[in-house]
Amino acid sequence: MQVAIHVLPGASRARVGGQRGGALVVHVTEPPIAGQATIAALAAVARALGVPKRDVTLIHGHSSRIKIIEIPDSAAIGFAALA
Repeated sequence: MQVAIHVLPGASRARVGGQRGGALVVHVTEPPIAGQATIAALAAVARALGVPKRDVTLIHGHSSRIKIIEIPDSAAIGFAALA
C-alpha cells in the first residue's frame, strides 16, 4: 500500500502522528543532509507500525519533505490510526 508522509527534520524528538495536507506527519531529530532525515523517517514509521524497517520503502520524494512510501497491506489499519 502506498501512502504519503510529510517529514519534518530537526525536531527535538522523533514522533509520528497527525496530518498535514493529507500526509502523515513524521518528526525526526536528524538534519535534512545526505538523506539522514529520510532514513530516520522510514525507521520511525516502521517502529510506529510495528513492522520491520525493510518493509517500509521509499517510492518517491528522495529530496522532498513530502514522500510516498510503501507499507505492508497488513499495516494499513495501524497507519490510519496514526493519522
